[in-house]
Amino acid sequence: MAEDTLISIIDDDDSLRTALVGLVRSLGYRAHGFANAEDFIAADHADRSAAIVTDIQMPGLSGIELKLQLTAQGCVTPVIMITARGEEGLRERAFASGALCVLKKPFPAEALIDCLERALAKEPTLR
Repeated sequence: MAEDTLISIIDDDDSLRTALVGLVRSLGYRAHGFANAEDFIAADHADRSAAIVTDIQMPGLSGIELKLQLTAQGCVTPVIMITARGEEGLRERAFASGALCVLKKPFPAEALIDCLERALAKEPTLR
């Protein structure tokens, strides 16, 4: 059931994080927001999340560093990365780290919904 599915949102921008949590909840999923990757790791939500949406550029661990750390720990939760930055090679580095989707801010809600549907289709169990 969708309401049992947890989506974790990690973004240091309070207003965007709040908006994304609201969007995910409006789709019928549980959502939990984190201001940075370190708080997310400390909450131990990685393996309980059906999908993770993370900003790439944040203070502390970046979204790419977070994904690499999760992979090294054996976490297979799909990760969707978002960024306002457009420097050369950033998307490629994000995909190389294992990101399922990379969205450039601002992005339409439908783009995130599509990525979430792809992520959840890869997730065989509800968490």
